[in-house]
Amino acid sequence: MEERENIRVWETHSPEETFSIGEQLGRRALAGQVYTLIGDLGVGKTVFTQGVAAGLGIAGPVNSPTFTIMQVYEEGRLPFYHFDVYRIGDLEEMEEIGCEEYFYGDGVCLIEWANLIREILPRRHIRITIKKDLEKGFDYRKIVMEDI
Repeated sequence: MEERENIRVWETHSPEETFSIGEQLGRRALAGQVYTLIGDLGVGKTVFTQGVAAGLGIAGPVNSPTFTIMQVYEEGRLPFYHFDVYRIGDLEEMEEIGCEEYFYGDGVCLIEWANLIREILPRRHIRITIKKDLEKGFDYRKIVMEDI
């Protein structure tokens, strides 16, 4: 892991390593934290999210709520609010589901495709970007975490 002021960078070479980085994050997550997750289709956002959930102590299956926008998991050490806003039509949809209640709630919030709702994100959040580089291998991922 590379670390600079407010930025941490990991390189992984397998889905298991990507899961593990998410799991470490979940173990350290605090109530009220909002993580935004950005990356192309197939880059490993769901695998990373499953790791975060495991780190929070959530044992059940965790899948992207692409068609429901949000899924709440309450069986871990903190509530986990998992958003997937890939199919969001407009920002009003987010307001209709009461997103602010979750963004500023007592759990951990993770938002996949957060770049699509940039205008309504909390001012303070932790942005996680996952990128592939096929020249470094099919399973290679670069994970960058920044405090915003």
